[in-house]
Amino acid sequence: MRRCDVLLAFILLCLLWQGIALIVQRPILPTPVTVMYTFLREIPHELGRHFGYSLFRVGASIMLSIALATPVGLVLGQSQRLNRIFAPFIYLIYPIPKVVLVPVILLFLGVGEIPKIVIITMILFFQVLVLVRDAAANIRPELLLSVRSLGAGRRALFRFVYLPASIPAILTAIRQSIGTAVAVLYIAELVATRYGLGYYIYLQGNTLFDYSKMYAGIVAMSLLGLGLYFAVDIVEWRMCKWKETL
Repeated sequence: MRRCDVLLAFILLCLLWQGIALIVQRPILPTPVTVMYTFLREIPHELGRHFGYSLFRVGASIMLSIALATPVGLVLGQSQRLNRIFAPFIYLIYPIPKVVLVPVILLFLGVGEIPKIVIITMILFFQVLVLVRDAAANIRPELLLSVRSLGAGRRALFRFVYLPASIPAILTAIRQSIGTAVAVLYIAELVATRYGLGYYIYLQGNTLFDYSKMYAGIVAMSLLGLGLYFAVDIVEWRMCKWKETL
């Protein structure tokens, strides 16, 4: 997607926001200019600290989900027998909205960083697992035969065939899950915490009634998701240049 198209869409959304704010004329909906001024004023201070906590939680969850789900997905993709055993369990667990498990996880793991990271990791884990498994299972047999003919064993196949083939699936899974992960992050940060964008947005909007700061927090959380999305695009462009030749 071209940068000019993204910029044009951003300008149009801001103009729409400005028009609605002028029509509503209520403190609950400040203009984008007011919100942007508040954002720039707060991001070096309180808002920036909350942004850092949220970024750490999402980033740690992404790394953890990749580290856990990729090997499992590759193993299931290589072994039809194991896939037949575990596929029914994945089929049952995958569609469950993981956000409903937030109270359960908080009860078991208590407060702190661990339960929040666990919640987001659960969402990303199954996305990565399913797509990596399918990518590994759909590798063309003639490619595997050609590599085996060169003397490659299971470890070499894993390193030079299955793992590279799974990278686009991993990135696709992360891209698809970013929006849900950030939404769950907001919910997780409403409970038993004093740091994070979810806490900041709720505090400013529902407790202090500082709506310009509330919207600044919403903008920060939106930028968090958008930044992660663009980061995945950059990683894919750098690591999967071979896709351009297909």
